[in-house]
Amino acid sequence: MATIRKRNGKYHVQFRRQGFPSQTKTFHQLKEAQEWARFVEVKADQGDLPQKRTPLKSKKLGDLVGRYKREITPTKKGATTEEIVLTAFLRHPICNIRLDKLSKADFARYRDERLQQVSGTTLKRQLNTIRHIFNIAKTEWDLPIAENPIQGLRLDARDVRRERRLSEGEYEKLRQAARTRQIPFIEKILIFAIETAMRKGEILALRWDQVDLKRRSVTILESKNGYSRTIPLTPTAFAILQGMGGQHDRVFPITANALRMAWERMLAKTDIEDLHFHDLRHEAISRFFEMGLTVPEVASISGHKDIKMLMRYAHAGNQLSEKLQREDLIRDDT
Repeated sequence: MATIRKRNGKYHVQFRRQGFPSQTKTFHQLKEAQEWARFVEVKADQGDLPQKRTPLKSKKLGDLVGRYKREITPTKKGATTEEIVLTAFLRHPICNIRLDKLSKADFARYRDERLQQVSGTTLKRQLNTIRHIFNIAKTEWDLPIAENPIQGLRLDARDVRRERRLSEGEYEKLRQAARTRQIPFIEKILIFAIETAMRKGEILALRWDQVDLKRRSVTILESKNGYSRTIPLTPTAFAILQGMGGQHDRVFPITANALRMAWERMLAKTDIEDLHFHDLRHEAISRFFEMGLTVPEVASISGHKDIKMLMRYAHAGNQLSEKLQREDLIRDDT
């Protein structure tokens, strides 16, 4: 709280509160001293006064990252991936900088260095996690962090969204290569991905209690955007599930790493280049549009909430061209 003392005809105000540096000011009028005292107390209550940085001197950036990795990361859906990213980040020299010395300039240098190794999109995704670490440290761990050093850091991430589709003959080559794998249902996963537009994680996490063969549908309990959705099965997708034994809780009992390795070895047996497993989702959504499904119908299957994102799958240019060739807009009746 603030105390006011009169000395030599002047009013000396001293403000003291735990967690804040002491502040003093001198006034000629008592009213001015009282107004300033109230002002400082209100600012402290609102958290707008500079806080003591003493706790920051005893901690390094790596201490924050390590605590976040132990306490926060395990609660997330993408915990495995984030743990790998943070473990790699902890090896960087920037994590040895004390928090009271850490600045935006340090992260600017880190950004410039990393952009020589990864894309802007990848770096932006990683730094979003670091930004969240500072927010948690300030709001939940009660550290006197005045400003998030990531906030406002310029990241000119170019648009690297893929629009890769299967070329003629590639689907057959993939299926043939999948049959060479020791795991018998690799080919079924490949077909199921194109028939449902499901993400790899959704396919691998799919359990039999999410499958309704009677209604020919599967339910995704929580997708990437946090919403659930029910996907109607095409005849091919239905046949795949109907032919599965159901001996395990999960429909496709395989780990993400095993599928990744199988995918890489499959591609190595073909002449297919620059094809990711996620490209199968793009292929599936594009095929739905080519079948004549409307945007809301495709969105209900894919789970997209942003129509702008979904429209890039539509490849509307070719479809419009074909439709415009069917009949002229102006008929000559003469």
